[in-house]
Amino acid sequence: MVVQCVFWATVIAVGVAVLVYKSPAGSSVANAVSAIGLTIPSFALLGLLIAPLGLGIGPSVIALAFYAALPILRNAIVGLAGVDSTLIESAKGMGMGKLRTLLRVELPVAWPVILAGVRVSTQLVMGIGAIAAYVSGPGLGGLIFSGLSRLGGVNAVNEALSATLLIVILALLLDLLLLLVGRLTISRGIRV
Repeated sequence: MVVQCVFWATVIAVGVAVLVYKSPAGSSVANAVSAIGLTIPSFALLGLLIAPLGLGIGPSVIALAFYAALPILRNAIVGLAGVDSTLIESAKGMGMGKLRTLLRVELPVAWPVILAGVRVSTQLVMGIGAIAAYVSGPGLGGLIFSGLSRLGGVNAVNEALSATLLIVILALLLDLLLLLVGRLTISRGIRV
């Protein structure tokens, strides 16, 4: 569930960033919305989504995609705005149109910054995904809540700790996978 949410959040956030990064007002509004969005407690957002969507995967996916999109949006705006204007002028001089310049020059140059946002979002959503068990969402959070609800019972703490450890291991594995994606997709010339 985390991978799908981060994927769709990346598509949406990069799309919004492409629309607003050249406008100072649009960038400011997008950054303000992402800053405000991150202050909403995840537990509260999941609870609020129960009324319109019910229990299950629906509120979990929407909440996780929402939280994942915020760091990606901010990084995408910063990455796209940080592309050197001489590169854009060179692309125009070579006869590239706006779309081709965006796809061939601006997005590849901004990709390391965008990918950093994707990595942050993945770690953020791994933690929030555990809380999604509150709305009967899928994932290892159910084991944590089960263990905590039986606190004092046999193996209750072990169940909660093992689920927490598995979440940490999965988060580290996803981060390593994203590091590998970065090594494979970022040109050596712009790799930091």
